[in-house]
Amino acid sequence: MASTFNVTEFIFLGLSSNQNVQRICFVIFLLLYTAIVLGNLLIVFTVLTSRSLGSPMYFFLSYLSFVEICYCSTTAPKLILDLLAKRKTISPWGCMTQLFFIHFFGGTEIFLLTVMAYDRYVAICKPLYYTTIMNRQVCAVLIGIAWVGGFVHSFAQIILIFHLPFCGPNVIDHYFCDLLPLLKLACSDTFLIGLLIVANGGTLSVISFVVLVASYVIILFHLRSQSSEGRRKALSTCGSHITVVVLFFGPCIFIYMRPSTTLTVDKMVAVFYTVITPLLNPVIYSLRNAEMKKAMRKLWTRTIKLDVT
Repeated sequence: MASTFNVTEFIFLGLSSNQNVQRICFVIFLLLYTAIVLGNLLIVFTVLTSRSLGSPMYFFLSYLSFVEICYCSTTAPKLILDLLAKRKTISPWGCMTQLFFIHFFGGTEIFLLTVMAYDRYVAICKPLYYTTIMNRQVCAVLIGIAWVGGFVHSFAQIILIFHLPFCGPNVIDHYFCDLLPLLKLACSDTFLIGLLIVANGGTLSVISFVVLVASYVIILFHLRSQSSEGRRKALSTCGSHITVVVLFFGPCIFIYMRPSTTLTVDKMVAVFYTVITPLLNPVIYSLRNAEMKKAMRKLWTRTIKLDVT
């Protein structure tokens, strides 16, 4: 079913209408985006080049970092450029494309975090069978499921929006194209579409979050029988993952479980899960993980030696 675009462009209101604030935000978000790309690339490169990080946990972590870069890149570059533009516009097809990739990479991240929780469950609760259960083929299949799951989720979301007629107004009170602001611009009743969005996006977030919490409750219960050293190491690894899960799912559930209403704080909340969480990912995993810090130090040492020679 084809979409009816009677508008030639959508106009973003952005984060602020104050030019001085926009200039300050331009510098801040440019630095944040640079840090996101470099930090997550550092994790990917460290995992790929370090023999000590060959376990499935780091294999999944490298994919998570790659997805974080892609996810942030769907909104941050456009946001940064628009902060210096007088008119913040995007074509209808550009809007649909941005919407698709936001939910594609966001959905993929949800499935990846769930896969990582399963990996920790097997490693801690079934250590004798870990290498057998989490072999290379299984890891590859789980990564494939995460990508396919993200695609199906995003495709379902874009279908819900794509057939709606847009005949004006064309001003989006946001800094990127997302479901809820677009629903407000549609020239038709969107109540049923809103319910379907909750059934797809909101329910996916809530169910995944509940599954993740339940898995870590089981893990914490199992840790009672382990030694203090093993418990400390497991808690350190799981603590990093739990932190990322809460930071990512909290804002998503806040936004997508109430599609019929929008709040003034929505843009700030969106900044948190599209920019801040991808920034914190490398910080959390590198600072709280001794093996990752050791591998990064070795990588840094090798780089310096190569520069000297």
